[in-house]
Amino acid sequence: MKQAATARLTRRRFLGNCLAASAGGWWAGCVALPRSRQLGRIAPRTSLAIAASPLSVGFETLDRQLFEPERTYPHLARLGAKWARVHTGWCRTELVRGVYDFAWLDAVVDHLLKIGIQPWFCVGFGNRLYTPEAPFESAVGWIPTRTPEARHAWQRYVAALAEHYRGRVKHFEIWNEPQGKSFWRPDEPGPAKYVELVRLTVPPIRERQRDAVIIGGAVAGMDTKFFQGCMEAGLGEHIQKVSFHSYRPLPEHNYEADVRQWRSLIARHKPGLALWHGEVGAASATGGAGGRADYPWSETRQAKWLLRRFLSDLRMEIELVSYFHTVDLVNYFGSDGPTGKTNLKGLLRGGDYTPKPAYFAYQCLCALFDAATARVAVPLAFEQAAGAAPVKLEEIASAAFSRNGWALHAYWHPCGHEVERPDERITLAFASQPGARLERPVLVDPLNAAVYALEHAEEHDGRWTFRGAPLADHPLLITDRAVALGVEA
Repeated sequence: MKQAATARLTRRRFLGNCLAASAGGWWAGCVALPRSRQLGRIAPRTSLAIAASPLSVGFETLDRQLFEPERTYPHLARLGAKWARVHTGWCRTELVRGVYDFAWLDAVVDHLLKIGIQPWFCVGFGNRLYTPEAPFESAVGWIPTRTPEARHAWQRYVAALAEHYRGRVKHFEIWNEPQGKSFWRPDEPGPAKYVELVRLTVPPIRERQRDAVIIGGAVAGMDTKFFQGCMEAGLGEHIQKVSFHSYRPLPEHNYEADVRQWRSLIARHKPGLALWHGEVGAASATGGAGGRADYPWSETRQAKWLLRRFLSDLRMEIELVSYFHTVDLVNYFGSDGPTGKTNLKGLLRGGDYTPKPAYFAYQCLCALFDAATARVAVPLAFEQAAGAAPVKLEEIASAAFSRNGWALHAYWHPCGHEVERPDERITLAFASQPGARLERPVLVDPLNAAVYALEHAEEHDGRWTFRGAPLADHPLLITDRAVALGVEA
């Protein structure tokens, strides 16, 4: 298996290979800057060192015990994410009727809090004590609304959960992907049925935690029709956030249009409802378990996909984005039982828990895109670079941000990863503004956290022009040395 051959790709080796390539070409997608010199790297920041952030990491499938949490904590502490989506696992907590053992979940919650990561709960799934028809102990997706006994048992469990974690966890997402048969069993799913479950679940939580934040939806694939049905059935009356999942191979494909549709529905039914991207992820090899498994993935393509996915969400001002998953899930276990395959979407490898390139790419994003970075309305203009191959400028994706008053702008070519892009060049221009100023511009490649000098940067009356700037199939960042090299406060 290819995974084993690359298992020892440490951060030092990954960066070393990229830096060696920067002098004379491309290696694994790192940007070639033959006329530029490297000035340094973006310094990682621990989660404890970051006050607040919209970036989250997946800690799902604890109900099925598909990974060892203890082996992930040292890596998570250094990642810089501030949130973790945690499956609660009714089946694992209530093994005897009316008796709740939260010791296993306490260990997870307390350790995440200790390293500076705030858990948010995805509350589910079934329990064979009350859904005996479920074929597996985990009862993945088996709904607790089919009998009065199951409904009452579910409410008692949710009440015990909210009471036990008062003061530690206050964000509760109700169920997971309720519009699909994989996670809504055995009945046919439907918006009204899901809203019934939400109505059943919210009161026990609010009685124990008046300030609880309820998250609804967890809709797979941004199913607009299902979401519309939920809002028409009254979902907005019970929730403060709405979540969705998107695993599209091209992160940008129709995404802006889908977000506009969801926000239009929100404006119609409950203005101000925030969007959370509760699951996003890509595999690091072909043929594993889970969605989009047959796409021609590689570890480098996974890292590029992550950068494009998160910059697209930050560009669209999604309130929180959570990467699925912390680690590969060996012998992935879904609602149909064990697959015999590994879900290869982890930031860490499932065999030895070593970081993949995607881990380091996400670490770079976490260091730069915490709550001190905000979206700003600064248009980026693109032109053909003299002497370079023509580029379809209208296809370039871009986003402008301000970090502590400094410009932090991203741009990339949203092409398919299955075709390696040539070393493309463009001319890029934007105006320096008081809230997004630029004095000593540098280029950052978040794929390897390298910071480069921009040799052909020109400033005239507050407008910067960058001739011959590289264009890649993953986001590149232009910012000031104060941001990139740690001069800022």
